[in-house]
Order: sequence, then C-alpha cells, then structure tokens
Amino acid sequence: MNTFKKEERLCSVRLIQSLFHSGSSFVVYPFRVVCHFEDRDVGSAQVLISVSKRRFKLAVTRNRIKRRMREAYRLEKSATLYPFVEKRNLYLAFALQYIGRPEEATVSLLREKLITVFKKLQHESDRLDQHLSD
Repeated sequence: MNTFKKEERLCSVRLIQSLFHSGSSFVVYPFRVVCHFEDRDVGSAQVLISVSKRRFKLAVTRNRIKRRMREAYRLEKSATLYPFVEKRNLYLAFALQYIGRPEEATVSLLREKLITVFKKLQHESDRLDQHLSD
C-alpha cells in the first residue's frame, strides 16, 4: 500500500489551525514535527508537508525537497506509522516541516529520519496517554 492519497493529506484549514494552536512539537533534524492526537473509532493519520519559503527562496528547491519528503513518507508510513495508529485507534494529525539544508535532502536520509520521527510520535502518544491517566 505504497500510495499517498488525498485522504492522507491534511488540507482542512480548521484542522491545520487547531494543529498549530494546540499541538505539541519536537525536532528530529532535519524535521520539525507538530503533532496532535485524538481518540477515534478508526485509526488514521493525516500529514502536512511544508518547506519554508523564507529559508528556501527558489521554488525549484522547495518543490524538490517536498517531492522527496512525500516519497520518503509514502515508502515508510505502512511499516511503522499505520500499524501503530490503527492498533491504538488514534487520529493523528501532524506537520512535517523541513528545516535542514537543501543538499541534505536525499530520499534515503529522509526515510531514515522519518522512521525516527514515527518512533518519537509513538513515544509522544504514550507520554500523552500516561499524562491523561494520572
């Protein structure tokens, strides 16, 4: 299931605003991740991929980095992220913001770092559950 469908993209302005207003964030270089968890009947995840226009002036560079980030996400989500989200019946909305240098944005490095991001998201979810149960 190596696809990246419309349902997996975070497009709703209301959800994006609530994500950045009430979400928690962490950094796994070269990503800054903002995440928000909700309990739902069915587990799912939506992602927002962004590259700063202020940091990367040329649209060619921004688009190349975003394309590589989407490819890395598409290849890694089914192995680590989706089994966790579906098992816990969580809705996960998160933003992946690229903060590294453009020459570092290789698909292999991004895939490796995304695995770390997914593990950190699992840890963040466990920490949130523990905090709510106290």
